[in-house]
Amino acid sequence: MGGFPLAFAQPLMLLGLISLPVLWYLLRVTPPRPQRIAFPPTRLLFDITPKEETPSRSPWWLTLLRLLAAALIIFAAAGPIWNPQNGPTASTAPLTILLDDGWSAAASWDARVRAADELIANADNNRRGVALVPLSEPARDITILPGGTARVALRQLTPKPYSIDRVDALPVLERFLRATGDSEIVWLSDGVDTGRGSDFTQGLTKTIGDRTLTIYDGGAAPAHALVAAENAAAKMTVKVLRASAGGPDAGIVRGLDAKGSPVGEAKFLFTPNDRETDASFDLPVELRNDIARLEISGERSAGAVQLLDKRWRRRAIGIVSGTTADTAQPLLASTFYLTRALAPFADVRQGDRGAPQQAITQFLDQKLPMIVLADVGTLSPEIRERLNAWIDNGGVLVRFAGPRLAQAEDDLVPVKLRRGDRNLGGSLTWEKPQHLSAFAADGPFAGLPVPKDITVNRQVLAEPNAALASKSWATLEDGTPLVTGERRGKGLVSLFHVSADMRWSDLPLSGTFVEMLRRVVDISGYTSTPGAGVAGETGTETVAPLRTLDGFGAFGPPPSTAKPLSADYRDRATSEHPPGLYGPADGPLAVNALASADRIAPLDFSALKANRASYTNAEPRDLRGILLSTALALFLIDAIIVALLGGAIASLFRRRAVSTVLAMALALGAVTGMPTQLRADQASDDFAVKAVSQTRLAYVITGNADVDGIVKSGLTGLTLFLAQRTALEAGEPIGIDPAKDELSFFPLIYWPIIPGAPKPAQEALNRIDAYMKQGGTVLFDTRDAVEAPAGPNGESQTPGMQTLRTILSSLDVPELEPVPPAHVLTKTFFLLSDFPGRFNSGPTWVEALPREDTDEAASRPARGGDGVSPIIITSNDFAGAWAMRPDGQPMLPMVPGEPRQREFAFRAGVNIVMYTLTGNYKADQVHAPALIERLGQ
Repeated sequence: MGGFPLAFAQPLMLLGLISLPVLWYLLRVTPPRPQRIAFPPTRLLFDITPKEETPSRSPWWLTLLRLLAAALIIFAAAGPIWNPQNGPTASTAPLTILLDDGWSAAASWDARVRAADELIANADNNRRGVALVPLSEPARDITILPGGTARVALRQLTPKPYSIDRVDALPVLERFLRATGDSEIVWLSDGVDTGRGSDFTQGLTKTIGDRTLTIYDGGAAPAHALVAAENAAAKMTVKVLRASAGGPDAGIVRGLDAKGSPVGEAKFLFTPNDRETDASFDLPVELRNDIARLEISGERSAGAVQLLDKRWRRRAIGIVSGTTADTAQPLLASTFYLTRALAPFADVRQGDRGAPQQAITQFLDQKLPMIVLADVGTLSPEIRERLNAWIDNGGVLVRFAGPRLAQAEDDLVPVKLRRGDRNLGGSLTWEKPQHLSAFAADGPFAGLPVPKDITVNRQVLAEPNAALASKSWATLEDGTPLVTGERRGKGLVSLFHVSADMRWSDLPLSGTFVEMLRRVVDISGYTSTPGAGVAGETGTETVAPLRTLDGFGAFGPPPSTAKPLSADYRDRATSEHPPGLYGPADGPLAVNALASADRIAPLDFSALKANRASYTNAEPRDLRGILLSTALALFLIDAIIVALLGGAIASLFRRRAVSTVLAMALALGAVTGMPTQLRADQASDDFAVKAVSQTRLAYVITGNADVDGIVKSGLTGLTLFLAQRTALEAGEPIGIDPAKDELSFFPLIYWPIIPGAPKPAQEALNRIDAYMKQGGTVLFDTRDAVEAPAGPNGESQTPGMQTLRTILSSLDVPELEPVPPAHVLTKTFFLLSDFPGRFNSGPTWVEALPREDTDEAASRPARGGDGVSPIIITSNDFAGAWAMRPDGQPMLPMVPGEPRQREFAFRAGVNIVMYTLTGNYKADQVHAPALIERLGQ
């Protein structure tokens, strides 16, 4: 119905609405209008009290009420359905599902999977095969699968953290359709064109021919992206993109530091016609330099994340000049040109007026990453020694020539210089001013356009040698170097062979001068590598992946397909180079899903002859019951009104007042009481259906909102980890009240202990006791391992443990012991030696097992009892370690925060869940030798 989420199973029944005018007429003429007869002695009738009166016509509002009831019945007969399932039409041909699975699909991935799951279910009901085609995998063979297998394959798919090229999937799709023949095609699109979208739609038109195509687009959350973060002088800005210009849209961009702690937030707002806008962080430069990750709050997508490395830090640069003219004529001084050129992307600090060596000492004490020396000549041995040590540790020294440098002997230059300088009319003269010729292809200025309007009339010359060409970053037309540089230790030394003012060249007036300094500043962002093409490198340095983002924007270990990349990589992420951090942990290189110049656009489907459908965020709902119930209520109201108008109720009261009151009271009690009971039964049934529809973990609701929120997030994180690492695909965890809810539906109940909490009612404890005796397991977590006092049995002295003792005093608890090294719990899925959570100092207690002979115990691969321990006690705060925020980042820090502590906490959770589900099956391996021996006999 034109995009409205309402459909009718029997739309022809709506023709009954045409009868409403006829019904209106009939209701208006019934009952018939009484005749008026003139009777003169009417005064005799005035004293007669009428016993009953009948109106001459039905009131208009009563007629309208009846028409509304009739219309509701007609609508109900047409079978109205809210949020109907829409998509491909009925067919017997195989179903081919094209699935967009790039970063732009991550924000609405659940809706996409739900739509695909409904399509597969319908195809399975019609005994049709299904071919699942993720468009990010062009090398993947396409095969027709049964419905159940296709569902499993669907659950294994996750969005990729980079932009996909749909065109690459056309050849394999064409081969599949040629071999299959007839097929119905459904494209679950994300509606975002990240490049070559029109090529794909045109190619898809040729590939599918006259086959039926349905495109899902709309009805899902739109994708946003972050690009072009810039740390400017006053604030940090980042561009927020969206594919389509629609209505107003707003949100928040969060800035996080390297540890994931929030640094600041910035709001963004799209006007109806905007497809990009800016978010600005008005923070001090020290805080802005700490931002390592920008993300759109509430959106899970690699495109909604921009990682920042040292290139985005606004670096402090010290400028020292050896020219006295800088004070006498400040607008003509070299410091003026340098400050104007560096200010857009760096914090410029000028040395205090005085000797250059004092300013250099000041900047070295401040540990600036880059120092610029403009025509500074001879330096003392102490300063040279400190500068050399600073350069070896990663500092970048940029020097500009001038009369003082031309006459000095200094080793803080990349090449050996000739004494004196070369100018027009000098001993080494030019016939005309020289122009810039080229930038070295392997230097930091590679790719910059070569300006033809820059002239040089004076320079310092380098002594020719074999290494001069490799150290030259820019040269003049006669082949002499204009800029040279070399790597020293972890740092760099660079020399501009002209002055930083207008005396020797007009380079400082050009935009090229600004871009050249920007490239050099970019190099100063790294302490371990000088950047791209720095002279002295024998080859391009590569950096290995450190941590990468998944499609939802969460950090994880690099996939096996991730490859090292060059240290000067500036492009968008790819399948071989997923977004994330590369290189050493102390100075990584950030790679993002989108490059700074990338933009996104809406996909144009006009070239395709296709049916259109939309993603729905709710299950279909039949409205017939609601409409019929409303119509019945209107008819009851109509009957009451007619009785009131006709005087029947008044007559009834006069005749049988007491019995009428009792009857109405009983009717009212039935009307009000029955729905309550029905609602209670319905709620109980809904809880049972939800609990048994999937395997679910449960937790006891404590009443503390913070604790309950952390526990729910923790069990949700563990459920996701189980789905990623095991074959168990559990449902969403459920909070329970032991005194009211049925407990037997859950294999494991997590009970967080709150110190000082009142003891639960005895009825609730009795239900817990029965649950444990019937095979269930309760995991009690006091969450206070770090509060345990030192000494033996210190863990039993915490407030949480005292509260737990009060609870356990009313339960039939077996003898407990710390988990032995050979217990089956240590080998259920992962091999574990302990069970850390958010803390790792507390022991984990289980039911004590019978003692075994030494020889028998040595031969058993895993030790277990006759069943699963009904109780597990820990103080390590498992849920706190498992809890994840919606953006995939941990909710709470680890103590003491060992590198893999959270990973082992998740593994401990997997072992506990598998232990409660499978029992001691691994302990039964002890019977394997006896069984094999019997088979041999």
